Amino acid sequence: MSASELFDLTGKTALITGSTRGIGAGIAALMADAGATVWIAGRDLDRAQAVADTLKGAQAVVLDVSDAASVKAAISGLRKQAGQLDVLVNNAGIMHPAMIAMTREDDLDAMMQTNIKGAFLCAQLASRLMSAKKSGSIINVASIMGAQGAAGFSAYAATKAAVIGMTRAMAKEMAPHNVRVNALAPGFIETDLTADIEGDARESALAGIGMGRFGTVADVAAAALFLAAPASAYVTGQVLGVDGAMQA
Repeated sequence: MSASELFDLTGKTALITGSTRGIGAGIAALMADAGATVWIAGRDLDRAQAVADTLKGAQAVVLDVSDAASVKAAISGLRKQAGQLDVLVNNAGIMHPAMIAMTREDDLDAMMQTNIKGAFLCAQLASRLMSAKKSGSIINVASIMGAQGAAGFSAYAATKAAVIGMTRAMAKEMAPHNVRVNALAPGFIETDLTADIEGDARESALAGIGMGRFGTVADVAAAALFLAAPASAYVTGQVLGVDGAMQA
């Protein structure tokens, strides 16, 4: 297999949740460039359609991962239109930083609904389609905080640690069906979520990163493409850090 074939997604259908901006949009663009038909998923159809319009052959779908009915409707619609699902990227997620003593129950519940339950529901339905075809790749976007923890992010880190555990368990369950399940664990990435980190806080964050810079959306997208493509055909149950040697 040639180098180009190792990263070729021609003929594949990929659903990327939370892909109307940031990391999700970057992953969608790179997978579309690799030949996949990508489905841009978000809670706002107009925003999803705007992103889809910039990518060749892309489709837009309304999907609120925290709502089981919405997940079922979106994946059912994809199945009817595309007839297959080859790649699922569980990228949708929310973060409410707070010290543990100050964490609001509503924020905790919201993160659990989106980050854990949402990823599980999408993977559950995707796994059925992929098992029937005996082929597929599920990529769960976790966080380096889920592996290492971080002060002020106890609730968020807990949800992402759950995603990592879920990934490893799903990989064992789905391996006999030739469906691979892996996770990405990004560190600080230059997105809207980190745009407000300035001054001393930014310098402190950078000081804890071995490579001395925040990551880019392109860094994460490239790792996602690897996990979706034939290049990683024998890789499953792994957590791939994209963090520039970030310290705990």
